[in-house]
Amino acid sequence: MSTKDVIYELRVKKGLSQDELAEKVFVTRQAVSRWETGETVPNTETLKLLSKLFDVSINTLLGSPRQLRCQCCGMPLTEDDIISKEADGSFNEDYCKWCYAEGTYTYSDMNDLIDVCVAHMVGENFTEEQAREYMKQMLPTLDYWKRYEELSDDGQFEEFKQKLIGEINDLHIDGMPKIEKLNALVGKYVNLEYRLPNGTKVKFLNDQTTYLGNQLESEFGGDRCFGVLANMDFILICTYEEGGANPELVLYKKR
Repeated sequence: MSTKDVIYELRVKKGLSQDELAEKVFVTRQAVSRWETGETVPNTETLKLLSKLFDVSINTLLGSPRQLRCQCCGMPLTEDDIISKEADGSFNEDYCKWCYAEGTYTYSDMNDLIDVCVAHMVGENFTEEQAREYMKQMLPTLDYWKRYEELSDDGQFEEFKQKLIGEINDLHIDGMPKIEKLNALVGKYVNLEYRLPNGTKVKFLNDQTTYLGNQLESEFGGDRCFGVLANMDFILICTYEEGGANPELVLYKKR
């Protein structure tokens, strides 16, 4: 799809006239008309405004001319909802939401990232050994790891994770083993719906936000496991069956 078609479809979907769109991005109606006829394309600053207004990446606005790939884990960024964002809500098209969230890189140890990725790759035409070797060869070619000394935060985020791990373990939840690692998890994939004692069903997460968490087998055995999710504001602990079925909230604690 070309830029003119993308802008037209997004404008109509949002219910805006050409005049209304022009006002929101500080251009004339004639400028919007020229975009939609293909005579011109928005300049860089206007593309940024359109990206925020329509909540799509600039790459999408331009008709997806680039094949985006996370420069930390190597994941193909084929959909806008898995592309990372800065703290101001603007897209960062260099990373996925698992590796970069609101201005923060979530992985400082390549081996930790490899462990996470391998767990998802095994069975998809990869043995564990093949997947691990592939990641070991591929990750050092990506921009984040090539520029790690320049881009890293000197361990500040890792320090925060360790503090959070300590707080979670200090809760001493019955049957839950001590947590050793927290991985980046996108809300959309872990936002379970819990039934409260009054019968109300509620979700606690934002689908678009990246959290820290992990899954742990219960020390009591059985087919239920513990799920841990947290960020700077809260700690959530739940149990559920395979695939997130029949979730039960164990604890929700403000930090």
